Amino acid sequence: MSFGNPIWLLGLLALPVLVALLVARRQRRQRYAVRFTGVSNLKLAAAAAGPSFRRYIPTALVLAALALLTLALARPQRTIAVPVGKASVILVTDHSLSMEADDVQPDRLTAAQAAAHSFLDRLPSQVKVGAVAFSDTPDTVQAPSEDHSAARRVIDQLEPGGATDTGDALAVALQALTSTANKGKRDPSSIVLLSDGRTTTGRDPVGVARQAAKLHIPIYTVSLGTETALIPNPGGFGPPVPVPPDPETLRQIARASGGRAFTAEDDAQLSSIYKALGSQLGTRGQKRQITAAFALGGIALLIAAAATSARITGRLP
Repeated sequence: MSFGNPIWLLGLLALPVLVALLVARRQRRQRYAVRFTGVSNLKLAAAAAGPSFRRYIPTALVLAALALLTLALARPQRTIAVPVGKASVILVTDHSLSMEADDVQPDRLTAAQAAAHSFLDRLPSQVKVGAVAFSDTPDTVQAPSEDHSAARRVIDQLEPGGATDTGDALAVALQALTSTANKGKRDPSSIVLLSDGRTTTGRDPVGVARQAAKLHIPIYTVSLGTETALIPNPGGFGPPVPVPPDPETLRQIARASGGRAFTAEDDAQLSSIYKALGSQLGTRGQKRQITAAFALGGIALLIAAAATSARITGRLP
């Protein structure tokens, strides 16, 4: 929760002062009643002889009402998620040979495909989605479109093989996003990059990420796999080949572009990350005023204080 006019919150500092004044006033009244006893004072003492907490209820309600009304003056507001209007996102997916490893069940590439479908399921239909698949080079490019099935087809056709050219894949994704600009205006855009291995060919991906930052296109990276992963028999022969992920480079890409980095060591984590990204990129935060709720709450407490005081002491607080 935030406040549109927070200067009014300083008014809350007056409440402890008011409490101290009320306590001092009550103590003076009690001392006066003891020194100068009389029938009226005896009646007052008899009334106070009931349950001690009851006589404080009206005052407590008034103080709570004042607190709520002060908060109302500060114009409280909360941020809610609403569907975005127009936006574009490109899924950049690594399908190099290391995606054949089965440290993520049933294997890295199959888990990535399932997670991509979960991502697309969470996106509103008006969000344009594209796809870039890469290994030695970016070999498949689907421009952003409201037809999400086109991106799904690219994801479903992936097969593991080749090296890892992350930098050129990101450059192609940037080109696809910037080419959709209409009269110099471009929809809010972002890239979701999934990779499991170290960049082995092509341009520096961190340098491309810096270009993305200048274009205000954040890159959200997902590092997939575990440190002990192996490809048992690459090409059908030879000894096992270690294929640990490279989360540090992916963190650098995300940081340089203004995005966020995630790591996933199993299919459940990967699916959860993609679902969260789908919801996040498909919505935007919008502030809504909730002043009326605080004001009505304060008024209700004032009415409750008046009713309680009349019932307990026969007068208003």
